[in-house]
Amino acid sequence: MPQVAGAAPCVRAQESFALIGAGPMGLAMAKVLTEQGISFQGFELHSDVGGVWDIDGPRSTMYETAHLISSKTMTEFADFPMPPETPDYPSHKDMRSYFQAFARHFDLYKSYKFNTEVLKAEPLGQSGAGWRVVWREPDGSEREATFKGVLIANGTLSTPNIPAFDGNFAGELIHAASYKTASQFDGKRVLIVGAGNSGCDIAVDAIHHAKSTDLSMRRGYYFVPKYVFGKPADTQSRTAALPMWLRRKIDGVVLNWFAGNPQRYGFPKPDYRLYESHPVVNSLILFHAGHGDLKIRPDIDRFDGQTVHFTDGTRADFDMIVTATGYVLDYPFISKDLLNWTGAAPSLYLNCMHPKRDDLFVLGMVEATGLGWQGRHEQAELVARYIKGLSSGNREADNIKACKANGFQRETGGVNYLKLARMAYYVDKKTYRRSVTQRIAALKEAAR
Repeated sequence: MPQVAGAAPCVRAQESFALIGAGPMGLAMAKVLTEQGISFQGFELHSDVGGVWDIDGPRSTMYETAHLISSKTMTEFADFPMPPETPDYPSHKDMRSYFQAFARHFDLYKSYKFNTEVLKAEPLGQSGAGWRVVWREPDGSEREATFKGVLIANGTLSTPNIPAFDGNFAGELIHAASYKTASQFDGKRVLIVGAGNSGCDIAVDAIHHAKSTDLSMRRGYYFVPKYVFGKPADTQSRTAALPMWLRRKIDGVVLNWFAGNPQRYGFPKPDYRLYESHPVVNSLILFHAGHGDLKIRPDIDRFDGQTVHFTDGTRADFDMIVTATGYVLDYPFISKDLLNWTGAAPSLYLNCMHPKRDDLFVLGMVEATGLGWQGRHEQAELVARYIKGLSSGNREADNIKACKANGFQRETGGVNYLKLARMAYYVDKKTYRRSVTQRIAALKEAAR
């Protein structure tokens, strides 16, 4: 549903929050803000909703064969199920349609200015003094207004993590963000660097089009099949409530039953325990490796023209390299100093609340195995109820304010996640959702 420029309501200085982004997290935030009666103005760079899931969006990193790695049952919003005809693992097209339907159902389109890029957000003083927000209109002109606060929901998967290599590669070198269709591989000797979920997806695409396909891996992964006993694997798990040590033991046995030992096909053994990094959900990568369609390579040592030298002393020539090395958090319109960055990510209470400011929130900066959109909707509801609670004298809102100001730990559930940029905002689903929903319940109770 392309939008007409200027269709959004007029901006009212000091009365509204600025909500940046109309992807799934932004839409969830817009929905609960509306439900809580909190005034806001939405801004979206693209002409429609859906964020990264709209392949036509200016910052989308989707490719033609992209699908969810979690099932629709475990991913959908609880109060807006996907249509029955939606496949178990929806494509990016299905997801775009779903988010568009979500926005229509909850009447969210009217709250956004589309084709509008936020250029700057800066506070006018201490928390509560307001924010100056500058944006570019569809006609290229710039406008600004003062808002009560800022809600950032511009996504986490748009700015590529570009690795550095020794030497120079004479062939075609791209990041996975620039990959769109498998025809890009036609007749080429292809090397995929990185074996996360996107890397494995892209490698499977390449196998059917490239002259040869190799996959370079720095470390091993745990591989999860998409189906177990004929049903989506994530709907069959019964171990989520168990202690982590027991969950690892049981799930490890199940993975061995259905995925076997990836080392048999040349994959390196993981140097970490199950759940300390995001698993790879792919039923085809092991299949093709076992059939000899894919050659597993170690980490890259250096480039020399079209020759790639690997750390085990081997080398091979390639025409094209795709670095599937993930994405970095990027909030280009706001100073990093304002977001309480620690290492590769902002350090925020429950991954969304600034420890000192009550007028700045980051939405969607949370990852967990199986969290789904409902877990993110809960995060949005917590923020909206907190904002409303502060204005109404809700005692639980005051408790939250004190808690986040006095220091906190990320909700890891005791899991020692790998020290990687993509894991810097990872949480344990059970621990995180319990903390968020308990806070929501307390806010509701205190509001009675």
